[in-house]
Amino acid sequence: MTCSLRVLGCSGGISAGLRTTSFLLNDDILIDAGTGVGDLTLDELKKINAIFLTHSHLDHICSVPFIADAVGGSRSKPIQVFGIAQTLESLQKHILNNVIWPDFTVIPSAEQPFLSLHPIEIGQTLALNRAQITALPVHHSIAANGYAIESDTGTLIFSGDTGPHAAFWEAVNQYANLKHLLIETSFTSAEQALATISGHYSSVSIVQDLSKLKDPSTQVLISHLKPDGGMDIVQEILATSQHLPQKIDSLSHHQTLIF
Repeated sequence: MTCSLRVLGCSGGISAGLRTTSFLLNDDILIDAGTGVGDLTLDELKKINAIFLTHSHLDHICSVPFIADAVGGSRSKPIQVFGIAQTLESLQKHILNNVIWPDFTVIPSAEQPFLSLHPIEIGQTLALNRAQITALPVHHSIAANGYAIESDTGTLIFSGDTGPHAAFWEAVNQYANLKHLLIETSFTSAEQALATISGHYSSVSIVQDLSKLKDPSTQVLISHLKPDGGMDIVQEILATSQHLPQKIDSLSHHQTLIF
């Protein structure tokens, strides 16, 4: 059985028509919870049973507290939030702290909260609703991870935020029938120093590392492009990647991927 991934947001920032990172998997699972979640209807929000976070930066988690507030009271069980320990600890300490936002992990009660937090480890696989989801190693400015999502017919990998990381590519190449690779690139070639410091890809480093991707049939989709300069990044990638066998394009808001 196939899976679908609906792009709610894939931008590295906001402006008119742009949303930060969030994907809807099979109608009831979110991969990250950026501003794109706000485009879901209330009925769609009520169907969300699980949220998988890649890291704790605001553009990837900002809708978690809003979802709890919007639909927590109408659900019979908590929304499960998955992430590595550091991500969940940051969410609890800095957002769900009864200062920035109420602690919905104990509201309305510790026994029946609106949210429940579930730590996962790199390499761990969970099976939820037609999909197997595995946390992958990445390298960012803070502790982070990517995800491999496997269906019966193919695999999609989302890098989350990362810069060059050999362990990530080793993990990617373990998956047969890798249909889609969603990978970030946040900076132009002129901004390589900033990309290195902040743990992101530049247009130069992503083309270098895409040469490590073994499956020539994989569709590569570039995400996390900045609102100002994103098209320059895409043009630089396309201008220097003709030697690669994979099809490369930018990821688009409201795009749906089937795998």
